[in-house]
Formats: sequence, C-alpha cells, structure tokens
Amino acid sequence: MSRGFGRPGNSGGPPPWLWAVAGMLSVQLSSALSVGLIDQVGSAGAAWLRLSMGALLLLLIARPPLRSIRRSDLPALLTLGIGTGLMTTAFLAAVDRIPLGTAVAIEFLGPLSVAALRGGPRRIIWPLLALLGVVLLTEPWHGEVDVVGVACAAAAGAGWGLYVLLTQRVGDRFSGISGLAVTVPVAALAAAVVGVPQAAGRIELSTVALAAGLALLAPVAVFGLEMLALRRMTHTAFGTLMAVEPAFGVLLGLMLLHQIPGPAQILGIVIVVLAGAAAQRGGRRTPELPAVDAAPPASGLEPRRPSQEGEDHHVRRTPRVPADPDAR
Repeated sequence: MSRGFGRPGNSGGPPPWLWAVAGMLSVQLSSALSVGLIDQVGSAGAAWLRLSMGALLLLLIARPPLRSIRRSDLPALLTLGIGTGLMTTAFLAAVDRIPLGTAVAIEFLGPLSVAALRGGPRRIIWPLLALLGVVLLTEPWHGEVDVVGVACAAAAGAGWGLYVLLTQRVGDRFSGISGLAVTVPVAALAAAVVGVPQAAGRIELSTVALAAGLALLAPVAVFGLEMLALRRMTHTAFGTLMAVEPAFGVLLGLMLLHQIPGPAQILGIVIVVLAGAAAQRGGRRTPELPAVDAAPPASGLEPRRPSQEGEDHHVRRTPRVPADPDAR
C-alpha cells in the first residue's frame, strides 16, 4: 500500500480532494434529510430502505463484475458491504438521538485514527489538530450526554475507518462503480437484519419514494465520489480531509434542522477545515493493482491501461477520469 502521502500523479480532470468534498456534502445532505424518514420507519428501517434503494439504483446503472471477482476479492467485498450496512445503521441511530454535527464529529474519530496510524511522524500534527477541532465541535463539557447516541456514533466511526481502508482496496481492483454494485446490495442485506423488523407495517409509497431520493445522495453518489477520490489519495490524506465533514454536518444541521452552533463549535469548524486543507497537500496516490475494466460505458469513465512507470515502486496508471468533468 502507499506509504504516507503519495506524490501527485500526472493526470487531468478534477483533483481528488474535490471528489472527496462533493462526497461529504452529499452524505451530510442525505443524513439531514433522513430525519423525516427516521420519523416514519425508525433509524434502522431508514438505513435499510436507503441502502436497498441504493442497491437497486446501482444495479440499474452498473453491471456487477461477477466474472471478474477472484476468491481473494471476496473477504474485502463482503467485509466492506457488511461494514457499510452496520456503519449506516449506527450513524442514523446516532442522528436520531444527538445533533448531526456532534454525531459526525464523533464518527470522524474512525478515519482520524486511520490517518494517525498511516501517516508519518511529521503528518501526525494534522490529525491531532483535527482532534482538537472535533472536541470543540462536540462540546463535551456542556449538558447531559446521550450515552446511546454517542455509542452509536462511535460504532459508526469504527465502520468508517474500516470503510476507508477497504474502499481504497476495492477501488484499486474494480473500475468505475462496478465494485459498489456488489458491496451495496450486501450492505442492504446486512441492514435488513434490524431494519426490516423495525420498518414492517410502516412503509408507504411516499416512504419508498423518499428513500429512493435519499439513496441517490447516499449511498450511490457519495460512495462513487469517495471511491474516485481514494484512487488517487493516500489513507492519511483522505482520512484527515474528512475532518471537514463535521463542519458540513454542523452547517447542514443549522440550515435544515435548526441546530444552532455555539462559538466553540464555530472555532472547531475553522480548525478542522485548516487541518483538512493542510493534510490534503501532497495527498495523491496511484493505485497498486490493475483495475478490472468491468464498468459499463454508462459510468462515464474511459478504460485505463497500466504501465510500468511509477514512483516509490508503485505502478502508475492513467486515472479513469474523463477530460470533461461534466461528461459523467
């Protein structure tokens, strides 16, 4: 795997951090809008419906690369799918009990740990700075603590850290969103264990329509955007850039859920944004393994051919990003 921060690749198209930021906005918007769905079918039911609709949408636009899957790929694919299902279920349970920005800040400790473990000694300052911002965002010195909500957010954080590691590996093996066409259905099945009993007898046509709309934001759009980012970023760069996500959580919580941040939270937003921007510098990577060109033309990505040129003993390839960023 890449060691520390990879060097920028010779590639056109949008920079990888742009895909990551778009993914963060997409997932936080979906989370904020999921509050209405949670009121109808519960947090576990909302997670199951969102993932199920996402799986159906992905199967419509992407062909699962079943023939290209090796036996050695199964552990990563299944673990990523199950982990995604548990992460989504736990996070929506947290959002149902604590403010969105607080839930995201606690969940961020997962990828923050990945960043701290994968980064070199000089890069550890950015995760530590981001941690300070997370503490300011959570304001643990104020009010009563919802232990269940905090525990759910922490569980989601553990799943998020695992997701960062496994999504990068799956993104290196499978092109476009073809890997998602396998992992998201697995995630829906995992979430169904607790989601179906909770949502039973409470599902209406409007509920399904709302879940489908939310699924377009997450998991479909966000997982695809993050996989594009992880193809050309190190674990440390991506993990610490996610420090910006609590800021988006607080912002959308304010705009859509009327959750007003205090002065300390605003300071925390500034700190995590600065830490994320600093960590992003030099955070490109080149994938290690040739991707399986199993994505259909509808994915908007051109085939990529591996070459023997590279830096730091990695194989350098032309990223599957179109010259026109709108041609997706």
